[in-house]
Amino acid sequence: MSKIKQLYEKNKDFIMEVIHFCIVGVINTLMGLGIIEVLYNLIHLNYWASSGISYFIGGVFSYFANAKVTFKVEGKDRDKGLPCRFAINIIVCYLIAYGIAKPLVKHVLSAQPTVIVENVAIIIGMVLFTVMNFFGQKFFVFKKSGKEK
Repeated sequence: MSKIKQLYEKNKDFIMEVIHFCIVGVINTLMGLGIIEVLYNLIHLNYWASSGISYFIGGVFSYFANAKVTFKVEGKDRDKGLPCRFAINIIVCYLIAYGIAKPLVKHVLSAQPTVIVENVAIIIGMVLFTVMNFFGQKFFVFKKSGKEK
């Protein structure tokens, strides 16, 4: 058996989780970006309100999609703390990602108008959020108990 095939077989579950998380994430990101851009650029809500509303809506979608498709949590396996852990993960990832993105982009693009800075910060925030959110969901929200591993 080739080393690549052995590596794949050893890490197949993790690889499939990443693939499924990416598929759910692409759908969620396109939906979320559309919502943020409409709220920020057309309705003229501020940076935090636009991204916050979008992440709330996306969070509900993500909870159900990732529980079912990515981490395969069945009804009988769900504990009562799951929704609370999910909400905590989303809030923490959101605050960190968007809290880092805006000042960072503002510093780098200091000569640009606020609308450019905040639109770029939205994209950077999405990238940071996605990476942190995957690991938060895998190791905190939908973590497998010792007997399920």
